[in-house]
Amino acid sequence: MTSPILVTGGTGSLGRSVVRGLQGAGQDVRVLSRSAQPATPGIEYVTGDLTQDVGISRAVEGVGIIVNCAGSARHDREQAQSMVRAAIRAETPPHLVYVSVVGADRIPVTSFIDRAMFGYFRAKLEAERVVAESGLPWTTLRPSQFYQSLLLVARKMTRLPVLPAPTRVRFQPIDSEEVAARLVDLALGPPAGLVPEMAGPRVYTMAELLRSYLRASHRHRLILPIGAAGRAARAVRAGANLAPKQAVGHRTWEEFLAQALGSEA
Repeated sequence: MTSPILVTGGTGSLGRSVVRGLQGAGQDVRVLSRSAQPATPGIEYVTGDLTQDVGISRAVEGVGIIVNCAGSARHDREQAQSMVRAAIRAETPPHLVYVSVVGADRIPVTSFIDRAMFGYFRAKLEAERVVAESGLPWTTLRPSQFYQSLLLVARKMTRLPVLPAPTRVRFQPIDSEEVAARLVDLALGPPAGLVPEMAGPRVYTMAELLRSYLRASHRHRLILPIGAAGRAARAVRAGANLAPKQAVGHRTWEEFLAQALGSEA
C-alpha cells in the first residue's frame, strides 16, 4: 500500500483539481480541511488549521508527499511554518510541493501602499523561504494569477456603477486546472527546488479583463482608468508579474469565461 499524498487547501478551487488529478493517477489522497467534510470515496479528510497550527501532525502522519495549496495573503508564512514544523517531525521527511506566484521575488513590497495592494507577493516570497530553508525535500512552482480568482474579483467589482482599472497594469492569468495538472506531475516526480514559472497564453490589461467579463455576462458598466502609486505598482507596470517566456497555458480568459458563465445560464 502506497503512502497517501496530503493536499492542504484541498477543498478550494486549485486543491480540488489537484485531488482529482492525483486520484486519476491512482494515488491515495488525504485532504486537510478546517471543517469536517462528508465522506468521499478515495479521499481521507483530516480536520486541522494551518494558521492556528492545529491538527497538522495528524495530517502529516505517514504521508510521503505534501502538496500545499492553502494560502492567505495575511498568513502564508505562518501556514508554511506550521506545515514545515509538522513535516520535520515526521519519521520520514515528506516531499513538500509549494504553490507561490509569478513575480514573488520581483515585486518590492516595502510601504503601506505596497502592502495594501500587493502584499500577497511578499507573503508568498516569505513562505517560499520557509520551505526552501526547511531542510525538507521541496519543489516550488510560481504560477500567474488564476482565471478563477479574477472572475471573483470581476463579480465583486461589478456591484459598483463604475469599475476602477489601474492603468498600464497587465496580467498574464492562467486556468487553475492547468496549474493543477503541473502540480500533480511535480508531486509525483523527484524534489526539484524552484521550477520554471507558469503563465497563461495572453497578456491583458485590467480594463481588457473587465471588458471581456462584461461582454460575457451581458452587463454594462463604465470603466475608470486610475493610477497606482508605490514601488510595487511601478514594478508591476514594468511587467514584474508577467512571465512571457513561460506562456505555457493553453486556455484563454475568453474561453474560460464562456464555459464558466455559460454553465450558469
